[in-house]
Amino acid sequence: MKQADIVLTPIPQTDGKVKNRPVAVLRKMPSHGDFLVCGISTQLHHRIPAFDEIISPEAPDFEASGLLSESLIRLGFLAVLPRKRLRGSIGSISSDRHERLLKTLSDYLSAQSV
Repeated sequence: MKQADIVLTPIPQTDGKVKNRPVAVLRKMPSHGDFLVCGISTQLHHRIPAFDEIISPEAPDFEASGLLSESLIRLGFLAVLPRKRLRGSIGSISSDRHERLLKTLSDYLSAQSV
C-alpha cells in the first residue's frame, strides 16, 4: 500500500450492510502502519466545489485508477484505517492529483476561520 493508491475497504452502508468500497490513500500515518484515506463515490451530487475532486473517464489518470465510472474523491469523508482493513489496490491516481488533494486539505485545515 502506498500513497495515491486506490484501495478497497469494507464500509458500512446506510442499509446496515457492509460493502467493499474504494478509498484513496492520502498518507501513511507515523504510527502502527495506519493510513489516512478519503472516500470515493459515484454520487457526484455530494460534491463540495473547490474541495472534493471529480475523476472522469477523460482524465489522464482515470484508467490507472481502476475505477469503473466517473467518481467523486471526497476530502470531507476521511478515515484513518489500519493496513489490515485495506483489502488491496485496484489502481492509483496521478501524483499531480494526489498532491492537489493534499494541498486542498492542508489549506482547509490551516485556514484561520472555518
